[in-house]
Amino acid sequence: MHWKIDETLQVLVIGLGYVGLPTAMALSKKYQTIGVDIDSTKISELKSGVDNTGYFTKEQISNNKQLQFSMEIATNSSKSVFIVTVPTPVNEKKEPDLSFLEQASKEIGKHLKKGDVVIFESTTFPGCTEEICIPILEKASQLTLNIDFGVGYSPERLSPGDGKCLTEIVRITSGSNEEIADFVHGFYQSILNVPVFKAGSIKIAEAAKLVENCQRDVNISFVNELSILFDKMGINAFQVLEAAATKWNFHTFKPGLVGGHCISVDPYYMIYKAKEFDYNPAVIGAGRFVNESMGRFVAHKCLKLMNKKGISQQNAKAVILGFAYKANCPDFRNTKVIEVYRELAEFGITVDLVDDRVDSKKVLAIYGVQLRELEDLNHYDLIIHAVPHRSFERLYKSIKDKDHKVIVDVSGAWPAAYMDGSL
Repeated sequence: MHWKIDETLQVLVIGLGYVGLPTAMALSKKYQTIGVDIDSTKISELKSGVDNTGYFTKEQISNNKQLQFSMEIATNSSKSVFIVTVPTPVNEKKEPDLSFLEQASKEIGKHLKKGDVVIFESTTFPGCTEEICIPILEKASQLTLNIDFGVGYSPERLSPGDGKCLTEIVRITSGSNEEIADFVHGFYQSILNVPVFKAGSIKIAEAAKLVENCQRDVNISFVNELSILFDKMGINAFQVLEAAATKWNFHTFKPGLVGGHCISVDPYYMIYKAKEFDYNPAVIGAGRFVNESMGRFVAHKCLKLMNKKGISQQNAKAVILGFAYKANCPDFRNTKVIEVYRELAEFGITVDLVDDRVDSKKVLAIYGVQLRELEDLNHYDLIIHAVPHRSFERLYKSIKDKDHKVIVDVSGAWPAAYMDGSL
């Protein structure tokens, strides 16, 4: 079997979230593409040109004649490329939940043909593709890897809200043998405007993605720990970091609430795999411990500041600006803002959550919390600027009578002179 790239390839993207939809849109510029998702509402919206992630306009989707949307996997070409972009979250025990990945592999296996290639993009631990996904594909298809079909791994690197286009992001690729690795490399290079890096193996590519996010998690945990320490000293952590950053080789990271689908999840995949080798990754684990504690730290910092100003917690009213896990983004997966909310509510404080970027119906369904419309900030005893959306950028200027309220900026985006506290 020989694998060659040509424009007659049919591409199926399995999973149409924050990664899958941009991937399908990019691939459809060159190949006939089908976007597949089990969410009937999402498919219905996309067929109507509606992208609830906010990446694409109705015109961009509706005018794309090479992209179709379906709840079913169906191939009508002699050779197909399957791209897997389903979620890989963690469960309540902070262990990998591979159910979406396993189900996608099983469904693809039912439709796999000789000459097809399956490329996994979902983040997972080293060995997952070869030890878990490939056996499922072989069993469901009754085909043999590298003889009848090929498998590649190319970790997604999109970051919602940062404005980077998929075609401008350097891609890591790998394959189940050298020929498949070359195919996967060329396949992605055909749609990208930047170089593609071919990793030495699938496991190396899987590990590289985890390292990217583990590194960021550990670095943020370091400055978060500093912010806790400096809070005890009565020093503004953001101002300390600003001063330290004047050294030429200082790497700048800001303290904050670490949520999202990558940084707050991927380290657990590394920890899980490490345990298989009877090793406990102390630094990665410590980083997670610090970052997981920041929601409670922010809430208790606010309570201390209220006590210091003589503001009673009983009958107090607070507002938290922002519920997404990062600025200017509608994604609220694993948001740590909910922990601040719940901790304050336990102390009898009435808390309003405000975020004009996220889907309020989904927040209510998942967290049981109703988002509110933004009121006059002067109605609140406690104001927490949690997520620096552009819509919140200048709201601090409207706040009056600062002596009788507490203002805390988690993000460090508002001027320190206006704040009672920050991280």
